[in-house]
Amino acid sequence: MALEVCVKAAVGAPDVLGDCPFSQRVLLTLEEKSLPYKMHLINLSDKPKWFLDINPGGKVPVLKIDGKWVPDSDVIVSLLEKKYPEPSLKTPPKFASVGSKIMSTFVAFLTTKDSSDGPLLHELQALENHLKSHDGPFIAGEKVSAVDLSLAPKLYHLEVALGHFKSWSIPGSLTHVHNYMHALFSLHSFEKTKAEEKYVIAGWAPKVHY
Repeated sequence: MALEVCVKAAVGAPDVLGDCPFSQRVLLTLEEKSLPYKMHLINLSDKPKWFLDINPGGKVPVLKIDGKWVPDSDVIVSLLEKKYPEPSLKTPPKFASVGSKIMSTFVAFLTTKDSSDGPLLHELQALENHLKSHDGPFIAGEKVSAVDLSLAPKLYHLEVALGHFKSWSIPGSLTHVHNYMHALFSLHSFEKTKAEEKYVIAGWAPKVHY
């Protein structure tokens, strides 16, 4: 029985995959494990009744596994790893929190008026330092793991949204971060599951304050 997953539809285009980084994280995990799945695109501004019936919280992603609908990307990814351990996407615990504050500092910089890029640069420098001092191209070495699949959509959103709304880009001096992003964005699974840039921009537009 194929797995079923509910993910965000694009803003203004309900039949197109949308820009939720947590939805993409789950799709990346399914793709990297070569698991067949059926995808339901959910229009978050007009949620269908059947979706709210199975998931009263109304958030995406939600995965149907063993006949039960499970919300929360952290929980979903953990469940998939337990049920389908091969190929393993486990990140060694000592690397699991690498880059964990990039999303919150990116969102604060993007959505807060007159905000500084200092906290975000601090987090990106920490990622640079990790990548510089460990074999890559990924955080835990040669093979992609769960921490990469969590970070990849966030770094994509960061690049697209800050470039569009703030004319900001990651400093060229952070060469290991740039190489890491290139490795992530070149993955077949990433190409297949990413939202188009215009939908990333449309998704963030209501949250940006000039």
